[in-house]
Amino acid sequence: MQFIAAAVQMLATSDKEANLREAEGWIRRAHAEGARLVVLPEVFNWRGRGADTAAHAEPVPGPSTERMSALAAELGLHLLAGSVLEAADAEGRAYNTSVLIGPATGIVAKYRKIHLFDVDIEGEAPIRESEYRRPGDAVVVADTPLCPMGLSVCYDLRFPELYRRLAAAGATVIFVPSVFTVPTGRAHWETLLRARAIENQVYIIAPDQTGRHPASMDAYGHSMIVDPWGKIIAEAGTEPGLVWAEIDLAYLEEVRRRLPALAHRKGFLLDR
Repeated sequence: MQFIAAAVQMLATSDKEANLREAEGWIRRAHAEGARLVVLPEVFNWRGRGADTAAHAEPVPGPSTERMSALAAELGLHLLAGSVLEAADAEGRAYNTSVLIGPATGIVAKYRKIHLFDVDIEGEAPIRESEYRRPGDAVVVADTPLCPMGLSVCYDLRFPELYRRLAAAGATVIFVPSVFTVPTGRAHWETLLRARAIENQVYIIAPDQTGRHPASMDAYGHSMIVDPWGKIIAEAGTEPGLVWAEIDLAYLEEVRRRLPALAHRKGFLLDR
């Protein structure tokens, strides 16, 4: 099986309607280029001040995911709605929820980001996702007609045990929709993405937001697709746009056959 996958790089703002229109435009362009799978970045539909989270969170399914489902059905493609803020509790916190949509079935799977970004980065304002977000607690792999797909979001990338669980559950493509900061992106983005691909012998599709945001941290960009050998097969710069690459599952199986690291792993270590 071979198919074209595209990653969308954009700068989402606090204007939800404008964000959705922009995402739709990139999805249509990717489809015109032959993509059967399109992957949007984290919080693609709304990005603003943490204190405004509750006012812009939605149920899932809800307005944004229903709109994306309609477009996926129209174009006949699989779509990863990077993440949306899913209404969660009366305290105003939300789940950061990644939603996989099929062309005929609507929502195939949803994953609530497990690891929350509570950090103090030199030269940046402190970031406390836990003030406005709730963590998920489930590992999610979706079986689709294209291939089994594993879901993760942004900061999850720093926790290799999650990706090993995804690979052990059968994932051959893993998504990393993100809003990676500029300092951490420069230092770690490429290294971590390639490491997760190499360790688990999977394709990694990682769309990032990009550019300066007046109410949030600046995003690094450099969205990329990495193959199971760790080779970057598509990479964006710092402007909004698309990158795409061929996902070749026969090549993935050849990598796993020639270097059978996954077959050599010790299952009991997954629980430690």
